[in-house]
Amino acid sequence: MQSVLAGFTLGFSLILAIGAQNAFVLRQGLMRQHVLPVVLTCAISDALLVAGGVAGFGALVQRMPWLEDTMRIFGAAFLFWYGSRALISAWKGSDALEAGQAASSLRASILTCLGLTWLNPHVYLDTVVLLGGLSAQYPSPLHFGFGAVTASFVFFFSLGYGARALAPIFARPRAWQILDVAVGLTMYAIAVSLFLG
Repeated sequence: MQSVLAGFTLGFSLILAIGAQNAFVLRQGLMRQHVLPVVLTCAISDALLVAGGVAGFGALVQRMPWLEDTMRIFGAAFLFWYGSRALISAWKGSDALEAGQAASSLRASILTCLGLTWLNPHVYLDTVVLLGGLSAQYPSPLHFGFGAVTASFVFFFSLGYGARALAPIFARPRAWQILDVAVGLTMYAIAVSLFLG
């Protein structure tokens, strides 16, 4: 249970950071346009990436024990950088979300979603390298991976289908700043726990 909870928490924290993919899902939800195919595409893609990371790094760490400490330190440093980026974004402020864009076809929406997911270099650092490496620290890496995959499904379905309720809030740039601060502080907290652990 501890491994599942750790995987869920870390997976959710990493995916929470607002980026191009999440902004796209939020826009699709606000417009109520192809929401189910889009959130499924994101969640299944994440599941494949997490599975690859957990399977590959679990076996690798067993053969190279020193890799676990290296990945833990790398993970802490990466999360600190990630948190700093979110806090800088909050400091600078960002534009309000504009939901009034023209409708797009299902095919265009899926292709855009796939591009934002698989062509983003950070997805490989976050999902494959970081989550895969950290999973080896837990008694059951598979349970850790299950927690991270569950977080992806919960997050994307909540974002896609909950977006309509958030429309008035995210029409204001201040809401993005508050969210970025929350993301930054969460990343810092996880980084400190990794470094001390």
